[in-house]
Amino acid sequence: MKLRLIATAADRALLDSAGETRTLRWIMAVMLFLTVLAAAFGLGALAAAETLDRQLAGKLTVQIVEADPAAREAHAAQALAAVRATAGVSAAAPVDRDALARMLRPWLGADGADPDLPIPAMIDVQLASPSPATLARVSDAIHRVAPTARIDRYEAWMSPVARFMRTMIALAGTLVLVMAAAAATVVVLAARAGLDAHRETIAMLHLLGTTDAQIARLFQRQIALETLYGGIAGSALALVLVALIGGEIAGLGAELVSGVRFALRDWLALLALPLLFALLATFAARFAVERVLGRAP
Repeated sequence: MKLRLIATAADRALLDSAGETRTLRWIMAVMLFLTVLAAAFGLGALAAAETLDRQLAGKLTVQIVEADPAAREAHAAQALAAVRATAGVSAAAPVDRDALARMLRPWLGADGADPDLPIPAMIDVQLASPSPATLARVSDAIHRVAPTARIDRYEAWMSPVARFMRTMIALAGTLVLVMAAAAATVVVLAARAGLDAHRETIAMLHLLGTTDAQIARLFQRQIALETLYGGIAGSALALVLVALIGGEIAGLGAELVSGVRFALRDWLALLALPLLFALLATFAARFAVERVLGRAP
């Protein structure tokens, strides 16, 4: 299937007089603007979810809760040694008390630095392989030396966020598919409107020996080009907006959104959308024209 990027004078004379395809250009610009934004939102959510998974996979926090400071420190030291000796643990380190006091300062104020405040001793653990067997070994090792220790998995804390991310990704993908279906519908309607507007011209072409396939190529070429032109304009505007929003997100400095960075493949996917919609418009226009002409007496 050949698609010339420059329409001939005959093509313009046949198809441009009614102006249907000119309107199609602006409709497609708006649709591609919204589609690129939806796709960018989905890709950003996917990047953030992947970063979150990498950061939280296999991370544990062990809390040693004891009222007696001496017993607390002793159990913490024993738990740290037991964890480091457990197979499948890649790293384990105690959390500095001053760091915990700084984290509690927004709620406790200066009292968070009080040495008599019974702040739990905490240990950060990174598992090399976050399998159930490794988790069971670590849990057994800790509870043998510190029966009251509490083990918190980062993944359990962030599971609602992960579910929200997956929902947003699915929503973005659904919006892109809906916009593609809407674009195909608009193309079919535009093709049928063009056929109605040029019915007499098409009848004359039939008398001259022009086939339905040749007429369909005229319509699909022009519709595809208008879709491509409009799509490039709408996509360019959307990409500028995406870049601006990306700069604002980068300036926030928040860990949760730090993973919203587009890789090269993401930008290429967004840039490919106008071409994909132009191909979709080509097939939709050909289908519509051949279907209508095939029913013509």
